[in-house]
Amino acid sequence: MHTLILGAGYSGLRIGRQALAHGAVCGTRREQGGLDEVQQWGLTPCQLNGRISSQLREQLAKTTHLISSVAPAREAPLNDPMDTLIASLTRKDLPSLRWLGYLSTIGVYGDHNGAWIDEQTPCISTQPRSLMRREAELAWQQSGTQLNVPVSILRLSGIYGPGRNAVEDAIKGRARMLIKPGQVFNRIHVDDLAQATLKAAMLEHDGVLNITDDLPAPPQVVIRYAHELAGRNPPNAVDFATADISPMARSFYSENKRVRNALSKRQLDLHYRYPTYKSALAAIWNSLK
Repeated sequence: MHTLILGAGYSGLRIGRQALAHGAVCGTRREQGGLDEVQQWGLTPCQLNGRISSQLREQLAKTTHLISSVAPAREAPLNDPMDTLIASLTRKDLPSLRWLGYLSTIGVYGDHNGAWIDEQTPCISTQPRSLMRREAELAWQQSGTQLNVPVSILRLSGIYGPGRNAVEDAIKGRARMLIKPGQVFNRIHVDDLAQATLKAAMLEHDGVLNITDDLPAPPQVVIRYAHELAGRNPPNAVDFATADISPMARSFYSENKRVRNALSKRQLDLHYRYPTYKSALAAIWNSLK
């Protein structure tokens, strides 16, 4: 395998680290600081900042598995910066390519009033960012058709892991506990995300999969559990209806669903290392002690 990760950030770096066991890995970032971080993780850094450099063209020519971890912009214009790049490439640019992977989000499903959903559930979100995500999914699938390679669309739930988790928030006193009755969220540990992406790449999977945990839960339950682990008192509850939060944060709470992951387990023979927030946060706490 020669893996190219477009946008080797929090998730991309961990995918790259696991992919190193199977061959060369290149990760792109825009700025020098990001490139330095990519190199520190043992990956080959390559700058991608609006154009295809000669270095990136060399990497594309060797790439067998290409993954995009780049999200569409969150403010207008809500474009996916990778769409134009991939659409401009042909088989001459990617002679070795065998598979494309796009990291998307369960946000495309929209609001289902807390009901259980799976990959067959219609995508009904009206949020601009989720509509753009759906457009990006379709664009990546179209690129796969044009390049004659399979495409995995991996729909991720809320990503957490080292440095980004409720336990460290509890320790640092930065948690905020919003209460919205009936609200639940799914989550995914970044190491499980990386494992799933690498399995999809190695199997050259084609299709849509939900990559998420087994236990959707109200956010306040997770916060309280994290504080219990850390031996801290949880923050005071704040009524979501009257909370002073950003429009972006409020929009996340406007969609409520429970997401099934059974298809990912079957098609990838995937065994989630952290199937619930409880096992993951306990492991994070033990690593910090």
